Amino acid sequence: MLSLPMDGSALLTGRLWEEDVLGGTVTFLPLEEDADRSVRIQTSNVYQIRLSRSQQEWFMSVSIVCPEHWHADGVVHPTPTWLGEILLARLARWAVGNRPSGFKSTLSLVPIARYSQVYEELKEKYRPMVKVWPEVTDPAKFVFEDVAIATYLLVLWEQERARLGVTERQSFVDLGCGNGLLAHILCSQGHPGRGIDVRRRGIWAMFEAETRLEEGAITPDDRSLFPDADWLIGNHSDELTPWIPVIAARSSYRCRFFVLPCCFFGFVGKYPRRQSQKTQYREYLDFVTEVGQVCGFRVEEDCLRIPSTKRVCLIGASRTYPAAQEAAVDTQRTQYIHSQGGPRGPLQDHKPGPQHASAEPAAPEDPAPVSRDTQTTEAQSAAPEGLAMGAELEPVSRDTRATEAQPTAPEDPAAGAARGLWLPAFQPRERAERVRNCGTLPRDFVNQVVLQVAGLLLGRKHVCPEGASQDQSGKPWNPGGSLSLADVASELDRVTLQRLKRECGGLQTLLRNRHQVFAVRDGRVHLRDWREELSTRATRPGLRRVPDTDAFKTRPCWFFAHHPDGCALPAAHCPFAHGPGELRPAPTRTSRRAGQPPQPVPPESPNSWPEKS
Repeated sequence: MLSLPMDGSALLTGRLWEEDVLGGTVTFLPLEEDADRSVRIQTSNVYQIRLSRSQQEWFMSVSIVCPEHWHADGVVHPTPTWLGEILLARLARWAVGNRPSGFKSTLSLVPIARYSQVYEELKEKYRPMVKVWPEVTDPAKFVFEDVAIATYLLVLWEQERARLGVTERQSFVDLGCGNGLLAHILCSQGHPGRGIDVRRRGIWAMFEAETRLEEGAITPDDRSLFPDADWLIGNHSDELTPWIPVIAARSSYRCRFFVLPCCFFGFVGKYPRRQSQKTQYREYLDFVTEVGQVCGFRVEEDCLRIPSTKRVCLIGASRTYPAAQEAAVDTQRTQYIHSQGGPRGPLQDHKPGPQHASAEPAAPEDPAPVSRDTQTTEAQSAAPEGLAMGAELEPVSRDTRATEAQPTAPEDPAAGAARGLWLPAFQPRERAERVRNCGTLPRDFVNQVVLQVAGLLLGRKHVCPEGASQDQSGKPWNPGGSLSLADVASELDRVTLQRLKRECGGLQTLLRNRHQVFAVRDGRVHLRDWREELSTRATRPGLRRVPDTDAFKTRPCWFFAHHPDGCALPAAHCPFAHGPGELRPAPTRTSRRAGQPPQPVPPESPNSWPEKS
């Protein structure tokens, strides 16, 4: 049992590590607390990183003390795959790299010890939610990410109250609150507030007894002001992200903002790149920072400790001008917005309301905000260092999977002006998500594309080791060749390509969705060889590359029905049905949406078991 850090080690909440500088090792010892609040080492999850040298070369390795008892959740405790394949590669890259990252160090604006303490408390409190998560999104990712963001805000606000000498907890509004968990955690910790999103989520039913969550679109106009809120939050708020500093500035002189940008939106539509010397992410962060500065905020940047590749937040906690200058600064805001906005109608002036007039004047601080021409940020192409464990995520909006909410059809700028929009060309998102993952394409159309692409691959020469082109019974089996996605697209007719382009991801998404038939790797398409899939599963049982046991033989085997040589696997080993006689009923699954009854899994149509093409 350990209660105090040992010499040569450091103790944080939930983890102990021991450094051996001369030996070149760091040993990580996760801690667990029993019912008597005694802290013990969780021996099953101890691992060590070693740096060694042989002649002129340096070597880095990672070892697990008890691999047979290793428990990993991919978030709190790393997986062996992440340690061996991702962590080592990153450590080697950081060790030899000499470029500055261009981003602040992680948690630079809050005390790390206090953050760690609050995070551990909230993590234990909300850990059970992972097991009852009703949404279709990854519960471990979203629960622990929102816990980390809430922890950061709670510690940041705690510091602010101490600095101002007040005890009343800050109020907030979470704009584009998504699943509502962040707003729920903040409310549960005593902060009055609410969340607003254009679309209601099923999980809201779990929170509404304690948390105020509202369904509605936020548009940048005088009706979308929040004079009673201390803070506005934009967590992956997409098209609202650049507007949040503007809404905060016009809501009241005391209103502050926190944004965590993800997708790149300007004031109207997608953000257009302007500086090729920077990464798109770095350029967009600079753009949102500039918006905050033009709105009169002193904008600070920090990196959060979350499982996401987009983890840089921007904070506007103070103003650079006294309240008496609000009208002049707002004129500057209006001019800037319209200089960035694209097609627009009559300029809509915002008239500062009484919330600004009643604010107490403050002493002048910094000079007026700078413009884009005077802003200097070093161009970088590196991502923020220290990405969280297992973070291999695409920049998608919150709480979505294989869907993309699209703006409504373009509106006449004059109509937008009549509605009082600050920039009439702005389009809010549709209330209903439009599914664009090739899942709504007609089955006959999809089958036609699959057969055409498979025919192209079967016509390619395949170079393989001796005997690799035979099935398990020794009969010849043609695995086909490979083609780049561009080559495949060049073989499809124009009408088919145009129809696929209307779907997110287009041809690549359709082929990836047909994962029984195709494997898409490094931009090239192959026919999937199920002999290799089963062999990989046997050597690496942690991988899920074949259907679950409950789904065994619930879908027809495409290769049995369509491949000239049939299936490479015997019927007893193939996870898919070889003919109607093997087809089992699809299992019933528990609905992921709150309050809905279990739904049967729709089986893939056997397509009347057609003759082989």
